[in-house]
Formats: sequence, structure tokens, C-alpha cells
Amino acid sequence: MNHDLAADLHRRAEQDQAARQRMLETGDGRDLVRVDADNTAWLKQAIAAHGWLGISLVGEQGADEAWLLVQHADRDLDLQRQVLDLLQDAVADGEALPRHLAYLTDRVRVAADEPQVYGTQYIKAPDGKLQPYTVAEPELLDARRAAMGLESAAEYDRRMRGRDPEAI
Repeated sequence: MNHDLAADLHRRAEQDQAARQRMLETGDGRDLVRVDADNTAWLKQAIAAHGWLGISLVGEQGADEAWLLVQHADRDLDLQRQVLDLLQDAVADGEALPRHLAYLTDRVRVAADEPQVYGTQYIKAPDGKLQPYTVAEPELLDARRAAMGLESAAEYDRRMRGRDPEAI
């Protein structure tokens, strides 16, 4: 395991979450944009040097934190697409969790204005309430979610709406 790389990931994930919390508290997203840009640039270099930052390289927490950073690299869809390909192999090799693949798949599809597969991405409706972004074949959603180790869509929806007091 690369402990230095894992420590870098941990520090960056903490900065990511702190910047998001500050934005929620203040409404000012400038720090968030800066942190995301810095993390994205660093992540691109790390992936170029090491490939996907999987479990055997950075531990389970590090792999989770690497996924978090790429999830938030929304200004670099090419990187997210590259990682999506890497994650498919990493999941097959036991180096990443299936849920990471599910969430990033949906994130990339939503960015491309395509229906999501696993129902992980939510948007604010015109009335201000939180709702899932369009899902492909909704009748098969729970089966796809279960295959990736995710809770049912109804349980996830309750949890998501519970985070947003204006959602209900």
C-alpha cells in the first residue's frame, strides 16, 4: 500500500467536504470551485502515474476518497469518462466497490443529458423540490441497484429527501 498517496487522498477528501460544507453555510461556492479544480488536476496526475487508485494501492478508505474526488470533478467530463472505464476493470478485479461504478455511471450520463441507470443523481425541480434525474427503464431500477449493492430506490429517495427540508 502507498501510504503517502493514501494520506494525500485523505487530506484532499477532507478539503472537498469542508468546501462543500462552507458553500452550504454561506452560499459562496468560490472556494469549492478552487478545491475541485486543484483536486481534479492532482487526480489526473495520480491516475497517469498509478492507474486507478484502487484498494490494494491506497486501501479501502483511499479508494473511496479517490472515487469521491472524481465524482466531484464535474468540470472535467473527459476525466470522469476515463475513470469510468478504469472503474469497470477495478470493480471486476475487486479493486473498487460496485457502488462507485454505479454512482459515476449516473454522474457521467446526467452530464451528457442521458437517462441515468441506477437512480443516484438528484436535481432541483422548478418548484424547488429535490427529485431524481430521469432514469432509464425505471421498472428495472431496483434490480440494477441491488446488483450494485445499493438500497432500493424508495429507501434512497427517502434518505435523499430527508437531507433537503424543502424537498417534501
